[in-house]
Amino acid sequence: MKLIIVIIRPERLHDVKVAATEAGAKGMTVIEVKGRGDQKGIKLQSRGGSYEVEFIQKVKIEMAVNDEVVPAVIEAVVRSARTERGPGDGKIFVLPIEEVVRIRTGQKNCDCL
Repeated sequence: MKLIIVIIRPERLHDVKVAATEAGAKGMTVIEVKGRGDQKGIKLQSRGGSYEVEFIQKVKIEMAVNDEVVPAVIEAVVRSARTERGPGDGKIFVLPIEEVVRIRTGQKNCDCL
């Protein structure tokens, strides 16, 4: 099993959720976050002058998936999260899961996904 962590633009959440589910991700956790990457924030203009927003609104999605669907889920996320508007579309991180315990029953390393 793998933990797929995805950081994306908030407006892409619905499309990514649908695509990842169709690719085999059964469940996901969604968290609103702020962050910055290569672009180091953005500069905005207003009537009073310009100001810099260092941390930009993003959405973090965490999905625990079986190994056999990892490539399909990653491809679905990339396809559905890409905006072609330059930097800031996000990142995908894939981590191994050592153990899963279902709280209700105490089952360990079952097909809990």
